[in-house]
Amino acid sequence: MKIIDKLARETPAYSFEFFPPKDEAGVEQLFRTVKELAPYSPTYVSVTWGAGGSTRRLTMDLVHRIKRDSGIEAMAHLTCVGVTQADIVETLDRFRDLGIENVLPLRGDPPRGETSFTKTEGGFGYASELVQFIRSRHDFCLAGACYPEKHPEAANAGADLRNLKQKVDAGVDFLVTQLFFDNADYFAFVERARKAGIDSKIVAGIWPITNSAQIKRISEMCGSKIPKDLVDRLEAAKGDPERVRAIGVAHATAQCRELIAKGAPGIHFYTLNRSHATVEILEALRK
Repeated sequence: MKIIDKLARETPAYSFEFFPPKDEAGVEQLFRTVKELAPYSPTYVSVTWGAGGSTRRLTMDLVHRIKRDSGIEAMAHLTCVGVTQADIVETLDRFRDLGIENVLPLRGDPPRGETSFTKTEGGFGYASELVQFIRSRHDFCLAGACYPEKHPEAANAGADLRNLKQKVDAGVDFLVTQLFFDNADYFAFVERARKAGIDSKIVAGIWPITNSAQIKRISEMCGSKIPKDLVDRLEAAKGDPERVRAIGVAHATAQCRELIAKGAPGIHFYTLNRSHATVEILEALRK
């Protein structure tokens, strides 16, 4: 089933993002996580695409298996990195043959060791080009990534929003934000998007902090700032992993409560293939 149709009737919608594990033990852990999260009736789950398409077959297999074995709708990420149009055609046809109906087209990050994205000869340079190409061939439901605090490579917020409008106009059905820790950034972004003529549903991406050093690296890479009061609390808890985790879960729970209360159509959890923090948040929201 297309996710956009589910978003139209499931409010607030909850979704979870996974990545392809490196070994069989990781795959088993992933499916345990899917089983643990299933009782919360996720609207969908998504599976990322490895650098340069390195997890191409595994991503396809995981999306297919999740949908087939759990009955949960699943979406495959797809990037432009290191692939030609012919590669994309082959992948899209394989998605169709596997019954995958939902795709998140992305430009993708530069391969490890490279500092900038380089378009592959015969490939695509922007997510909007990939979206347009997919639309010309298949009737998938297409999601799009967006950045409340702007894409790290964008010259400014205005330029980033213009690029997003181009991607939406190319055929994106709904949007999912990059992680953020200050809800004011999300609401301000939604307001700017509406003024720019973007009417798509904008699902809020939430990353429950469970490790201070890890989230510092991730936020710097994504261009997401961590509010000073949250930084101070995490610093005060340094050396106490359980306290750090409790602070992170409490902050994410408060974010979700406000987002839902003020009309966000859904929450997309970046899970790192683990369920515990997300389950705590969902249980708190149920209460």
